[in-house]
Amino acid sequence: MKTLKVGIADYDQMKARTMAVARGRNKPRKGDPKVWFTSMESFARVLSDRNRALLNLIARTEPASLTELAVLSGRAKSNLSRTLKTMEGYGLVQLNKGESGQIIPRVPYTGIVLDVPITAQPPR
Repeated sequence: MKTLKVGIADYDQMKARTMAVARGRNKPRKGDPKVWFTSMESFARVLSDRNRALLNLIARTEPASLTELAVLSGRAKSNLSRTLKTMEGYGLVQLNKGESGQIIPRVPYTGIVLDVPITAQPPR
């Protein structure tokens, strides 16, 4: 099972972490989240029930194009394109170009683990 670990940190915390890594002051650990959301609300929007169902559909059916996914999901192709581009930005989906130029969606993970801090602390 390939799992994506995600974390929650506000923008300033994520920026400080990124700068520390870039400057060599901080080395990401093996178990650190790979993807960060700025709030639980943003996490919930991107991974809503409807969007998780879409990821499940892609993983199960492996559609050959966005057009095929639109038919399978009953969602408009333009809506799918926007949703999948957002998910791609978080690494939740990969949008590969096929031989004839069509976009082929793939889900690279079988699960997601959310790392939620209880106390305010900058991400490692």
